Amino acid sequence: MLEKQLIENQNNEFKESWRDEYIKWICGFANANGGKLFIGVDDNGQIVGIKNTKKLLEDIPNKVRDVLGIIVDVNVFQEDGLEYLEIVTDAYPSPVNYKGQYHYRTGSTKQELKGHALDRFLLRKYGKTWDSSPLPYVTVDDLDRDTFEFFIQKALDSKRLEEKNIPKNYNELLEKLRLTEGNYLKCSAVLLFHKEPQQFFTGCYVKIAYFESESVILYQDVIEGNLFNQVEKTMDLLLTKYMKALISYEGISRVERYDYDTNALREIIHNAIVHNDYSRNVPIQIRVYHDKIRISNVGSLPETWTVETLLTEHSSEPFNPNIANAFFRAGYIESWGRGINTVIELSKAYNGTVPTFKFLSGLTVEFKSDYPNKKVSNGLGDRLGNKLGETREKIIKYIYEDSKTSTRQLSENLGISTTAVDKNLKFLKENGYIKRVGSAKGGHWEVLDVK
Repeated sequence: MLEKQLIENQNNEFKESWRDEYIKWICGFANANGGKLFIGVDDNGQIVGIKNTKKLLEDIPNKVRDVLGIIVDVNVFQEDGLEYLEIVTDAYPSPVNYKGQYHYRTGSTKQELKGHALDRFLLRKYGKTWDSSPLPYVTVDDLDRDTFEFFIQKALDSKRLEEKNIPKNYNELLEKLRLTEGNYLKCSAVLLFHKEPQQFFTGCYVKIAYFESESVILYQDVIEGNLFNQVEKTMDLLLTKYMKALISYEGISRVERYDYDTNALREIIHNAIVHNDYSRNVPIQIRVYHDKIRISNVGSLPETWTVETLLTEHSSEPFNPNIANAFFRAGYIESWGRGINTVIELSKAYNGTVPTFKFLSGLTVEFKSDYPNKKVSNGLGDRLGNKLGETREKIIKYIYEDSKTSTRQLSENLGISTTAVDKNLKFLKENGYIKRVGSAKGGHWEVLDVK
């Protein structure tokens, strides 16, 4: 029978002999997905046997019942004259503790749950999530009227709320969104509609910075307010301050093209806010580089999920279902588990790159720019024979990365005289590669993507 189970994994654990402390492992199985503890088997899956089989058959079920309050099946098997035990533990719907400690089986290890991990585990066992927890001493009057009106308009625009179904008051709106429990508001209601939820949850904000390298920050911002405000302000700040756009003109209309698909970026930012574990008081972080953007949030995947699960077709299982429901009603997200696939499709179609997804203590998504591989000009470049030369290409690159760069800075970066820089700038302006906007002192450069 054991021949098919010779590898320790999520559901199997091997011990050469019995010790009462192994009841902790049984506790871990009961709190996770169940499992089997084999006594008389070494770490390599080899049967070494036990001697006091009859006594253990009686003692183990009684000790487990007395310490954990659960029932386990204990079976004895024999192979090559050696006896070993199989202790079968079912997954229990309610939390099981070992002398006040909560143990949990994850992978092939056992962990004692503490802090926010224990809080999340207990809530889940009782069918709750952290964002559905009631928060005392906060009332509807403490919430922001403008945010309520903003949400209602977004819900109407997304056609996920009809005019005839607009709640009569904000109390009724919160009830319809299931953001109340008895006389209390849920944590999610405060995160979504309070003007300053940071009063209650210190890590509830977005931190964004521009990195010259992994260790050098050039400038940064902190975006606070409720989650709806964070969504709007984060995207606006990214587009106006942190991301460079190539400029082109269709007739007299100015067209801006960013390095990344803005809809894909918006989708990841929405998902980061929806799935963040706000109980851990760690902000969402956005790191912007000249050739990539990295967006990270702390949280947990559903049990048994991996990054590979996210990248394939899957159901929608939001970490914060109450927040997700409000974002869905406002038209920010869908509810079919298609967000990641949509991001991949949008990015690939936009610039031929595919974002990378990594999960450690949370999900990190990295978008890569195609700037190093793309030509600044297509039609004009072909007409001129694509003979800009290395110096002029570098000038365009420096201007693209810093639109306020000066002639002196270009001279220092290129190692040529300011006179030579001026001649190259004149050529690039006359041939439509770049454009000067504003005065010599207070203006800036624009790189033109000529079609």
